[in-house]
Amino acid sequence: MVVREKFHFDLKELQNKLVELGNFADEALKESITALETKNVELALEIMENDTRADVMYEEINDFAILLIAKQQPVAIDLRRIIVAIKIATDIERIADFAVNVAKSAIRIGSEEHVKPIVHIKEMYEITSKMLKLSLESFIEEDVQKAKQVADMDDDVDNLYGVTIQELLRINQEKPEFLAQITQLSFTCRYLERAADHVTNIAEHTFYLVKGRHYDLNE
Repeated sequence: MVVREKFHFDLKELQNKLVELGNFADEALKESITALETKNVELALEIMENDTRADVMYEEINDFAILLIAKQQPVAIDLRRIIVAIKIATDIERIADFAVNVAKSAIRIGSEEHVKPIVHIKEMYEITSKMLKLSLESFIEEDVQKAKQVADMDDDVDNLYGVTIQELLRINQEKPEFLAQITQLSFTCRYLERAADHVTNIAEHTFYLVKGRHYDLNE
């Protein structure tokens, strides 16, 4: 295999590692919401225990990317591809951390009956999950249109976050005895809102990759 072909093969391998980490983070977030909804403390504990896997995958991506830079000495667009991959891995690893945070909230709430159905929380996750898949597609395909769609979807998560927090504040006035649970549900909303922001960062990285300049899509 000639040098250039080997380099493109390695770039593809780097992309595959990112997708694998993205799928892991998405599944962890999905399971944390399930643990919250079903009051499954065992599942929540399992999510926390598995988080080390995300850390290992993240380190592998960083090591692989640094090795590529050192061995191939890429320039221009190829160097940007590797640097962007490192930045994306950081954002995905943070999303996996938020899944652990949601799991911790599920444990703290325990078997207590929810003060309200977590419909909006589930919707926030579903949108964030779609955003994550689309953002990784936008990076791999270098498609700024898909990246822009991700930023637009982030507005939906922000709106749901605002609505849900207002509902929880109202419930807290009516049922102050549930303050601890309402606090954990509020935290969960915040974790999902922040996860969506990190996905939007991935879209921003795609813009940088393609356009060669930074764009703030969270404005």
